[in-house]
Amino acid sequence: MPMIRETIVTTISADDRLHMAPLGLIADGERWIVAPFRPSTTLDNLTAVPFAVANHVDDVRVFAGCLTGRRDWPSVPADQVPVPRLAIALAHMELAVDHVSDDAERPRFHCRVLGHRSHAPFAGFNRAQGAVIEAAILVSRLHFLPREKIERELEYLATAVEKTAGPAEQEAWGWLLAKVQAHFANPGQ
Repeated sequence: MPMIRETIVTTISADDRLHMAPLGLIADGERWIVAPFRPSTTLDNLTAVPFAVANHVDDVRVFAGCLTGRRDWPSVPADQVPVPRLAIALAHMELAVDHVSDDAERPRFHCRVLGHRSHAPFAGFNRAQGAVIEAAILVSRLHFLPREKIERELEYLATAVEKTAGPAEQEAWGWLLAKVQAHFANPGQ
């Protein structure tokens, strides 16, 4: 199984609209694979403008925010690609799509790294931050994971949040739980 790095991927549309999404990039030697689900804005944007930026952040509110309608995170220009990076990124990688492996569910955009830069030191994640990222992955799959699995995993992850969260992690956790509750209250939406 290849290594997957959870990050925030920024892309742009043909008319320069910025989009950010939490995605697990798949390691492929010196390259990375972006595999967005169909349908998705990330997929449409990569097809139209074959560049992306992988933004490595330690504020897990960005992961939770992207999944709960809170996408107004400041961006700044990247160095070599037309896609902006997140201003709060501790580091970023600029990616160019070399080729696409089509797939009915998740096409794979095989990317080469044009450059990477560090902007601030990474102090590491606490357990609550890891739990929020795992919960964000669950929320991104609400439409196809069984309710029992989601509830069981959130119950397990809650312990880490209760024991180690700071204010940012508590806020992100709250956003994600509200999204799950709304989904189960209105499963068709």
